[in-house]
Amino acid sequence: MGVPFEALIPYGIMLGMFAFSAASVSKLREIQNGGKRARRGIDAWDQQMLERDRRLTGFVRGQTDRPEAPPGFEVNNPWRVEKRFY
Repeated sequence: MGVPFEALIPYGIMLGMFAFSAASVSKLREIQNGGKRARRGIDAWDQQMLERDRRLTGFVRGQTDRPEAPPGFEVNNPWRVEKRFY
């Protein structure tokens, strides 16, 4: 005896919704990264370089080929100063 196709419609709808939501989240992440694929496994060095790129270009995944930094970059220091305990 066969399975009526009406019983498979909810499963098809659920599968379609999962596929639609996965594609939507993937596209949103791509848009947030300037059209590039999302980064995975970012270590401290990569995080430092992403922060440098953000300070140079104004965008986390942006890169520039200019040999000189923009004006004001020399005082744009990412280091945080801690308060000393005496």
